[in-house]
Amino acid sequence: MIQALKTWARGIKRQLLALYLAYRDPRTPWYARAWAALVLAYAFSPIDLIPDFILVLGLLDDAILLPLGITLALRLIPPPIMAEAQERAEALDRKDRPTSIVGAVVIVLLWLNVVGLVGRYVWWRLRS
Repeated sequence: MIQALKTWARGIKRQLLALYLAYRDPRTPWYARAWAALVLAYAFSPIDLIPDFILVLGLLDDAILLPLGITLALRLIPPPIMAEAQERAEALDRKDRPTSIVGAVVIVLLWLNVVGLVGRYVWWRLRS
């Protein structure tokens, strides 16, 4: 079972790299690029939307949200472009994988907004 999970995780990583390559392809439609950018920003961000220390939810976001986002992105990208990107992804060395500082910034801003909204709500409740 552990070997199956490792194989699944490697497949996800390979799909993300192929998605990145398809995102950079100018033939990819704008709506597919927009969705791919969101998925890639989340995937390559060092900060999770739901932190892993939150027991079940922290791990489920990586196990559910990421594959769902990848699946939708793969359906939006035309098959010939995705096939070419997958071939290129297999050919690339592991050290050439991208990281996203923009993705980290987006996730941090989302968390700051959540903290701000919760703080505002608590302040409002304490005042009344």
